[in-house]
Formats: sequence, C-alpha cells, structure tokens
Amino acid sequence: MAQQSFGVIGLAVMGENLALNVERNGFPIAVYNRTPEKTDAFMAERAQGKNAVATYSLEEFVNALERPRKILIMVKAGAPVDAVIQQLKPLLDEGDIIIDGGNSLYEDTARRTRELEPEGFRFIGMGVSGGEEGALNGPSLMPGGTKSSYEYLSPIFNKIAAQVEDGPCVTYIGPGGAGHYVKMVHNGIEYGDMQLIAEAYSLLKDGLGLDNRQLHEIFTEWNTTDELNSYLIEITADIFRYIDPDTKNHLVDMILDSAGQKGTGRWTVQSALEFGVCIPTITAAVNARIMSSYKQERVAASQMLPGPTGTYQGDAKAFVNMVRDALYCSKICSYAQGMALLATASKEYAYDLNLSEMARIWKGGCIIRAGFLGKIQSAFIENPNLPNLLLAPEFKQTILDRQDAWREVLAAAAKLGIPVPAFSASLDYFDSYRRDRLPQNLTQAQRDYFGAHTYERTDKEGFFHTEWTKFSEESVQTSTPEPLQADQPTTPQPTGSR
Repeated sequence: MAQQSFGVIGLAVMGENLALNVERNGFPIAVYNRTPEKTDAFMAERAQGKNAVATYSLEEFVNALERPRKILIMVKAGAPVDAVIQQLKPLLDEGDIIIDGGNSLYEDTARRTRELEPEGFRFIGMGVSGGEEGALNGPSLMPGGTKSSYEYLSPIFNKIAAQVEDGPCVTYIGPGGAGHYVKMVHNGIEYGDMQLIAEAYSLLKDGLGLDNRQLHEIFTEWNTTDELNSYLIEITADIFRYIDPDTKNHLVDMILDSAGQKGTGRWTVQSALEFGVCIPTITAAVNARIMSSYKQERVAASQMLPGPTGTYQGDAKAFVNMVRDALYCSKICSYAQGMALLATASKEYAYDLNLSEMARIWKGGCIIRAGFLGKIQSAFIENPNLPNLLLAPEFKQTILDRQDAWREVLAAAAKLGIPVPAFSASLDYFDSYRRDRLPQNLTQAQRDYFGAHTYERTDKEGFFHTEWTKFSEESVQTSTPEPLQADQPTTPQPTGSR
C-alpha cells in the first residue's frame, strides 16, 4: 500500500486546516488524534473524498508515512508537545523530521533541538500565523532548525504558505528556536497593533460619540489607505457592522471588555527586558489586557473616582484624521520596537536573521499583514544594519509630517480622560529616542548617592564616585569628584541592589 507524504498529529481546528492545506497542495496526509472520535468526525466530514488516511495509534500513524517521515505536531504548547515527542521517538528512524507548529516558547524549541538532533532525528520549530483561515488557505510560516531539514521540507512549505507578489510567505528563519522566537515577537507586535486600534476606537467612540455605523465607515475608508491597509483594520470594520441575532444590537457592544492572552505577548516583554531592548508600546498592550481583566474593580472604581466628562469640541472630521495619523505613527513605533528586539536576539543567539525577509513573509497570511510591511521590507533591503526603523528616510519623514496631529490627539485624550497607553508609550518612545539628553544623569547621581554605583562624566573618561553628603555650596567651584583608581573595579560592588 502506498504510504502518505505528510503526517499531522492533533486535529483541533488549526491542525485540521493545515492538514487540508497540505493535502490540497498535492501531498497525501495521514492524521492522528488522541481521541478517536475526533479523527472519525474529521474523516467523515472535512476530509471526505480527500487523499487522507486515518490512524488510531501512533504506531499505525508512523507506519502510514513514507520515509523520511515528516510529522507536524499541532497540540497545546508545553508539556503536551514533549509527551508526544517522547511517545514518537521509539517508533521513528534516523533522519525522520518532527515539526512543532504550535506557539511553543522558543527556549523549549531550542532544548528539543539539542535533545533530538544528537539522537539522529531532525526537528523544526515553526511559527504559524494566520488563524484558522490562514492555516487552511495559506499562512505565514516561520520555520527554524537545521537548514538541511528546512530545505527538505521547503517544497511543501512553499506550496502551503500564503503567496504574495514576491514569493511564498515562508523562509528559513535560523537555527534552534529562531522560528518560534520570531513568531513570539510577531505576536508581540500583534498585541501592539490590536491595542492601538482599540485606542483609536475609544477615541472616536468616546471622544467624538460616533456610532458603530460611522465607525464602520471610517475603518473601511482607513483600510483603503497606504498607511493603514491591513488585515486587522479590515476585520475591525467588519466587526462594527455585525448585528447580534439574539439581541438585535451590535455585537461588539455586547462583548465583555476583558481581554484574554495566551502568553506570547508577555514572553516578548520578558525577552526584551532580559536583553535591555525598549519596547514600551508592546509592554503597554500587555498591561492594557491585564488592566482589562480587573473588571469588577474598575466598575467599583468608576463610582468613586470621577474624571473628565464630555466629548471633543473641535472639528470632528479633523479629529478623525488626526486619530488616523496618530495611529499610523504609533504603529510605526510598535514595529520599530519589534524589529529592534529581533535584531538584538539575532546577535545574542546567532540566528542571523534577515529582517527584510521577516517583513516580507508577514505581508500575506498572518494576522499583522499590512500594506506598509512592503516599506519595512524596503527599508531593511536598503540598509540591513538600520539601527532603528524610525531612522529609515520614509518613516522618519512620515512621523515628522504627522507628529503635530499625534500630539494633539494625546492632549485631547488626556483632557477627556480617555486612556491611551499604547499611543502614549509610542510617542514617549519617539520623543525619548530623538532626544540627545535624557534625565537619567539624575538617576545615576541618585544611584551613586545611595549605593555607590558610580557614574560616568561628560567631560572626562572613567567611572566616578562622590561622597554626596560632604557636598557644600562653597566647594562647588573648587572640588571635583575623584575618579576610581586603576586598581579599583570599573563596576564596584554596590551596597544596594537597584
């Protein structure tokens, strides 16, 4: 009996859709799910008439696949992935390829690579973006692992990925956990994008008093612009139009304002903190979801903590345009932060990431697909070592042309009492990045005062410590702090931990 080209373990919606995508593109599939009822339902319904083989044990599943076996695991991240791998290992042969297509933590992927490769197995950790629709019709794929394993799988990946004008939305990301790291940062950018859109919605709804019909029209129009054309803007416009069949009200107004999260945004923030990379917009987006979860506290606080009331009293149409400009400027900052984090991780982990390729494969299939990703792609093609997206000529000029509107929107939000944490974080990021001097000279003085942490000076080389309590007004013209002696450590042991 002919064996199947590709195997999928895990038949939740993403697993089913990827399996059907693979089969539709000419690669016969074998499937396995821990609960046989799920397998039966898949075969009787969605896989009926397809070149698909159902299996009911891992032994049967492995035997149904041609060698070297190509197995995609689509189960919950974490321990379930490890459990499946351990069950598979005794059944596999040298050279077989295991692909983890879930949202695994990149450190887990790196560990699994280190464990499996010496045993003769090949392992790919692959980020998959696009949701249910993307999985079925063409996702953005971010595979990491050994280059030879990727090359063996690339004929399948190239077929099932989303297709854009300059190729399929897949590329070799890098070794070890690179694929899942890039997917993690992609999701962090997604958090930022979604929060910025939510804040624009709040400004228009609460700041101008617009109804859902007007919001639908505005977001539909924004989706036709070069700046904001994107999947998330498109679906937002659709959301404002949907009527709840039960209540006959707009469904968006019936949804509890408490957002969930699965961890990838938080992982992005944690990684940025470890590397010392500033990603305030993404951090604000994670915090906004956490704050939204305090629903009962917020309801109680709303009765005890009054703030401004009323709506924006200026030109409504002009305000809509300013919000659009503020959204785009903030969006640029969010992507700049994500790309800066990828660049740093690439150096730290020796991923050798091609940032222009990262932008290219996000142009189709994935949740953050957007028209302006082509501009990001071009910026990194023109200057692969670009230190920050804000310095790319087009983005620099875009923000300089729109910053007055951006600032006006933030001022209006403050006066109206409308929280816009991601808009604010983005503007703060821009203003901090463009300043040649920040107030952290005072921070360093404080650290030296209470902890002898030392500081550097603007007028001479070296590290210095001052006995601040000995300072007097009379001595300011005659005394300067002594530099650390050559035999002292350049980073003295602090007496405090801050």
